[in-house]
Amino acid sequence: MGRWTLAALMINSIIGSGIFGLPSLAAGLLGSAAPWGYVIAAAGVGVIMACFAEAASRFSEAGGPYLYTRAAFGRFLGIEVGWLLWLSRASAPAAGANLFVIYLAEFWPRANQPLPRLLLLTLLVGGLAAINYRGVQAGAQLSNVFTVAKLVPLAVFIVAGGLYVWWGRGAPAAAIAPHTPNGNDWLQAMLLLMFAYGGFEGALMPMAEARQPRRDAPFALLVALLACTAIYVLVQIVVMGTLADPAASDRPLALAARQFLGAPGAWLISLGALVSVYGYLSANMLAVPRLTFALAERGDFPAIFAAVHPRFRTPHISLLAFAGLVWLLALSGGFGWNVTLSVVARLFVFGTVCAAVPVLRRKGPGEAQVRLPAGMVWSALGVAFSLALVTRMGRGELGIVAGTMLVALGNWWWARRRGDGREAAL
Repeated sequence: MGRWTLAALMINSIIGSGIFGLPSLAAGLLGSAAPWGYVIAAAGVGVIMACFAEAASRFSEAGGPYLYTRAAFGRFLGIEVGWLLWLSRASAPAAGANLFVIYLAEFWPRANQPLPRLLLLTLLVGGLAAINYRGVQAGAQLSNVFTVAKLVPLAVFIVAGGLYVWWGRGAPAAAIAPHTPNGNDWLQAMLLLMFAYGGFEGALMPMAEARQPRRDAPFALLVALLACTAIYVLVQIVVMGTLADPAASDRPLALAARQFLGAPGAWLISLGALVSVYGYLSANMLAVPRLTFALAERGDFPAIFAAVHPRFRTPHISLLAFAGLVWLLALSGGFGWNVTLSVVARLFVFGTVCAAVPVLRRKGPGEAQVRLPAGMVWSALGVAFSLALVTRMGRGELGIVAGTMLVALGNWWWARRRGDGREAAL
């Protein structure tokens, strides 16, 4: 994969289902300040991305955050982060798969019934697994196609809606201005927007198949952050400038498009939502199986997960295991349940990688191709931002994370007894 393909994969991994539902939630929490919410969230995520960029510039192997944490803190924390990352990256596409079925019900009302839902989820996940089974190039090309396909309807929405608002034909701003957000509103909004900006960590997992991973990963992170922030802010402005009560709709983009493009515009955006979610799933199917491959390659998972297909040169066992997990999570839980799993696990991963930056500097001075000025400050800010959002989690969400960490503890004990890893166990 080249640097632009990696950047496209990063954007595809970030822009998924959230952009089609978050504008109403952001408007409800922040009122007229909602566009600024995306900018503030981007600043916080940007700090975390900067830490990821320095860490990623040290490695050319697959594994992403698991690899960075293991190198910094050893096998135990590496395995813990690996499991939390796997939980996050499996539950996010499972949520997307559920949302795909929900949006498809607009065109085919029976889609939400049990049997059609089972068949749709099986075809959705199984089809993407089959494409990526045949090689990383096919998967990367599919990711590029869907990145373009999802951005086209969003571009039409932004341009047409922007002109509509500019000409003064939209809703008056006063309709959404009365709400004054408090501190809790801002924290809750940041938590939701963390889900919107998340996903970049998954795109860092297949670095072994990038051409120049140590140079291209920081570039892709920067391009993805700037592009996604611009898209999110402009979409929010159009929605709030078009709808009198944007917080009242669960499909704000489709409803707004109906105002300035008519019924065909609403259909275009609904179809764009389906394409976007499918593209998001394709990006995860390409990237995430490289995590269990990396774990197995270092003796932290059963060796079968490091198997490479003799013809297609893909980690086919890891890919099939990931596809099976996504399928099970999608069937057993709905959109909201899977989103909760993804966000909670993601925050712990982000905080740990930020904390790893100064440790990696001490262990390997001069190895990073990207070195942050005042790295300790970036690291501390990233950890603080993650911890602040963790305080918004309920006992149920933290219980799920604790259960996953207990499973990871058993995995570490098994790997330690085997003693066949590349590094000494802690």
